[in-house]
Amino acid sequence: MVELKTPSEIDAIAAAGAVVADVLAAVRAQAVPGVRVSDLDAAASELVAGAGARPTFLNYHPRFAPTPYPAVTCISVNDAVVHGVPGPQVLADGDLVSIDLAVHLDDWCADSAISFVVGAADPGDLALIDTAERSLLAGIDAALAGNRLGDVGHAIQAVARAARYGMLADHGGHGVGRQMHEAPHVPNEGKRGRGMRLEPGLVFAIEPMLIAGGTDRYRHDEDGWTLRTADGSRAAHVEHTIAVTESGPRVLTSKG
Repeated sequence: MVELKTPSEIDAIAAAGAVVADVLAAVRAQAVPGVRVSDLDAAASELVAGAGARPTFLNYHPRFAPTPYPAVTCISVNDAVVHGVPGPQVLADGDLVSIDLAVHLDDWCADSAISFVVGAADPGDLALIDTAERSLLAGIDAALAGNRLGDVGHAIQAVARAARYGMLADHGGHGVGRQMHEAPHVPNEGKRGRGMRLEPGLVFAIEPMLIAGGTDRYRHDEDGWTLRTADGSRAAHVEHTIAVTESGPRVLTSKG
């Protein structure tokens, strides 16, 4: 069931979103060549706790996963698209890194992700990230009251497919509120004028996941969580939690 949020509840989600944005920015600043991915997760853990929030991913155990998620962040490097488990890997110059973080603050959740390159960047990686960010913004711009979910998905795919990138199959955004994953599912592809009508008070995450090689296919790592591109090409993942309002879409995971 889709639950519409009140203005005060949207403000509460935005407070959680400000924590997410601040932590992501701080962790990104620490992501330099020679740093262990697990150290970035440890830094995020301290920052989340210091903000009085609770890490949503830690011990999250959906039906598809063999074990509870063991970390505060998902950190996916190079050909890892999403759900990368932070470990002892040391970042190298030119690595493409995606960091996904969700927190609960005062029982309300917000979820966001960023992608960037560590050190010297390959122009192809920068183009991939730029396209992912532009597809996210296009999806946000389409999240208008009276539009439909298909309009959001169509806006995302129009940017991504025009650049000939793949899009992670079977994955998309989701409703956000007291739980990290609520209805509705928010596909990254769609047809204009199709799907659920968007109403003020609807809160959901939009998260394009683009693959440089053009394939939509992926494979699972042995950890049961990390999803990698089937062709070994690099990937970018960006995400914002947004609210549909009478005055237009409101980004709830912007920096406080």
